[in-house]
Amino acid sequence: MGDYDEDTEFLGQTGPYFWITFFLLNTVFVSTGFNGLYIVFVGAAPKHHCLVPDVNLTEEWRRAIIPFTLVDGEEVQSQCSRYRLDVVRNLSADGYIPGRDVNLTNLEQERCIDGWNYSRDIYQSNIVTEWDLVCDNQWKVPFASSTLFVGYLVGSLISGQLSDRFGRKKVVFISLGAQCVSVLLQSFSHSWRMFCIMFLFVGASQISIYISAFVLGTELLSKTMRVLFTTLGAFLFYCIGYMTLPWIAYGIREWRTLLAVLSATSVVYIPLWWFIPESPRWLITQGRVEEAEAIVRDAARKNKAEAPPVIFKESELQAMTPSKTFTMIDVLKSKNIRCITLMCLLLWMAINIGYFGLSLNTSNLSGNPFMNCFLSATTEVPAYVVSTWLLKKCPRRALLSSFLIIGGGVLLLIQFIPDTLQYVALALEMTGKFGFTMAFSIVYIYTAEIYPTVLRNVGMGLCSSAARIGSITAPYVIYLGTYNKVLPYVLMGSLTIAASVVNFFLPETLNKDLPETVEQMQECQGFCSWPKKKKCVENGGRSNSPLQHGAKSDMNTCL
Repeated sequence: MGDYDEDTEFLGQTGPYFWITFFLLNTVFVSTGFNGLYIVFVGAAPKHHCLVPDVNLTEEWRRAIIPFTLVDGEEVQSQCSRYRLDVVRNLSADGYIPGRDVNLTNLEQERCIDGWNYSRDIYQSNIVTEWDLVCDNQWKVPFASSTLFVGYLVGSLISGQLSDRFGRKKVVFISLGAQCVSVLLQSFSHSWRMFCIMFLFVGASQISIYISAFVLGTELLSKTMRVLFTTLGAFLFYCIGYMTLPWIAYGIREWRTLLAVLSATSVVYIPLWWFIPESPRWLITQGRVEEAEAIVRDAARKNKAEAPPVIFKESELQAMTPSKTFTMIDVLKSKNIRCITLMCLLLWMAINIGYFGLSLNTSNLSGNPFMNCFLSATTEVPAYVVSTWLLKKCPRRALLSSFLIIGGGVLLLIQFIPDTLQYVALALEMTGKFGFTMAFSIVYIYTAEIYPTVLRNVGMGLCSSAARIGSITAPYVIYLGTYNKVLPYVLMGSLTIAASVVNFFLPETLNKDLPETVEQMQECQGFCSWPKKKKCVENGGRSNSPLQHGAKSDMNTCL
């Protein structure tokens, strides 16, 4: 298996070509770190209360016109109501003093019919202050956030097919351009509806960048560099973008200017078109062998390696070159691929539901929101570093199941922690988040290694779509807590534990060559090969077992 890896062994495992490609592709992930997460600042609701128009009121009544309400045991000014202005104005004109002459609790209240007054201590302006997305319109902020995830879903479905058809490199750079234009147009939004529509395009282009660049790096780099790229590289550079965002937002407190600046950062990626090559694996599957050989020979020159006269043998090319274009339908045709795909979809969905479930359950950090965002991004770095080290030596199945059990176990246990032990609950939540972050980094490389070249982008796209469904579903799962406090944790924890069990039936990919064709992927089955094993036993076991002849065998075909 893996004829391409065998044919390009002369390039070595490291070298200037691999390192340059590694860093150039990773810089692309920086843009995904802050383009999309800016909703944390753009959609934040600053302190606000009803606007009191400039009418003839005494200073005492101007301070008292906003009633106080009890929130989490603390008295705060009401954000959505005030005492009736006409009543307060008459009382002020008659010389009454609030609290002494008038019992405020007996006064009638009204909605903020004149608008709101927003604190500008943190944000000069954002979509909340510009379009009054508070009180009755508060639902519009999470809805706007959900349009980003819907865009992720759409982008996941189409990006895989587009890059399999037109090439990984083209889709990466077209998506970068689409992201730049979408964010720029979003900064000119004249309404909340336009903002949401453009956010959908931002999400679709962003996930398309991530998936296509991820697959391109997987196919361009050597085995050693591939693990580094798909774990520490891609996720760590994403974190760099995530950690950079709060400092950009700290310097630019006006949301339209912030989005315009973030959009402009995509311009720096234009020169990379001439330095990042197309995937030779994809070129071969399209019958463009000469272009693939030219890229490999250029890689040999940069690595100072001697390339053989003929790199790709004719017999191997016939096996590696597909006779048709593969789509999502082809993923469902074969029993083996269908079985693996369904298990992968469950894995991706469970990881996302658990991760966002823990995130939604975590108490909001007090203090500076920019520093809080930075710290939130920083906490993910250790998980990516540890996963990179473990993936070099440990089987993917055991690793992924272990961290799923940690995350699912936390979801099942945290419900039993009393409110008085907040630090214990917080420690469990951070442990669970660490587990799910580890699972994120592992499942990406695991899925990419399972699918063959001809279906890799389609398979990754389908799995990413399942992840988006999971992220969209998580808030509604949490909402079940209004009916039964235990129900969300039981549901999410049980789903995660079930996913960890299902994961054991997937084939192991540690130290295995990437499959190129559908046939090669079918040889790497675990759960779906049981019928073949049964047939082998029924025929006596000896003559049909390659192990009896001393042949090299992939144990996954017999598990």
